[in-house]
Amino acid sequence: MPSVDPHLDRARRLAGLSPRRRTDDQPTSPFWEFDREVWGTLAQSTPLPLKQRDIERLRGLGDRIDLDEVAQVYLPLSRLLNLYVSARQSKHELAREFFSPLHEAGLEPQNATRTPFVIGVAGSVAVGKSTTARVLRELMARWPDTPRVELITTDGFLYPNAELERRGLTGRKGFPESYDRRRLLQFISAVKSGSEEVRAPVYSHHTYDIVPGAEVVVRSPDVLIVEGLNVLQPARPRSDGTVGLAISDYFDFSVYVDARSRDIRQWYITRFLALKHGAFQDPDSYFHRYSKLSDEEAVTLSSEIWDSINFPNLRENVLPSRGRADLVLHKSADHTIRKVQLRKL
Repeated sequence: MPSVDPHLDRARRLAGLSPRRRTDDQPTSPFWEFDREVWGTLAQSTPLPLKQRDIERLRGLGDRIDLDEVAQVYLPLSRLLNLYVSARQSKHELAREFFSPLHEAGLEPQNATRTPFVIGVAGSVAVGKSTTARVLRELMARWPDTPRVELITTDGFLYPNAELERRGLTGRKGFPESYDRRRLLQFISAVKSGSEEVRAPVYSHHTYDIVPGAEVVVRSPDVLIVEGLNVLQPARPRSDGTVGLAISDYFDFSVYVDARSRDIRQWYITRFLALKHGAFQDPDSYFHRYSKLSDEEAVTLSSEIWDSINFPNLRENVLPSRGRADLVLHKSADHTIRKVQLRKL
């Protein structure tokens, strides 16, 4: 008997799904898995608020995101996140109702107002997580109940180069130990505690260092997006054997941008070449000396940097955190998203 819902039939055909129930010998997973086209059907009735010029402004160097991908992947994701934000608001209202007897007695908990919804975005160097974070910020800000959306990157919490050199970590930049994790935790904790104003340091990719005296000010946003390599890492044991908090403990939702390591390696090399002919040409750039390399020399150098620094960090620290994400975006070799995995509720 055919389904009464033609959209469900179409989604099943696209996903290769059978209408039969899963049998016990089929593999189980904590995630639901969707092909890109099937995932895109989840927001068919939602207008796309972005134009081509917006995509060109938001996408990172080497990323091939276009309007079709935004409509099929990011628009449904923003809709899902909007529903999660609304659900948390309902939960907050229930809590206020629960505390109403204390309110009448003047004993209501302090700072009982709604706190920001925090989204973490993780993934390797050169995988496109910055583009993902920027597109999500743009889309989330278009929903009427979340007009104030802020984005910070954990690059601002890297130790300054002088401190990295003092600690012997110059060659470990981007590894977990190269970040001021205490300061980052204090920042996220303050945001999640409802502080009216929280400040974060600023990192410059141009000078490859923290900008002295510069700050990003976050003022009670509806949504805060935190993007970085290691934001999904679990807390590390302390010297006394206890375990503290992790950044991800403050997240309401998290996204991991995934791809095969050999593809990311090629994207990194391609991006390095583009920077050699672009930003590295600026005499004030930290990497200006690389602009004098031949393309062959640049490929050799970028390959060495990837193999000695970025890939070990991906293998040891970033990739193992993928399973902790609420949603995983899987990319193909051409940089386009081919599959979405969403953690089951």
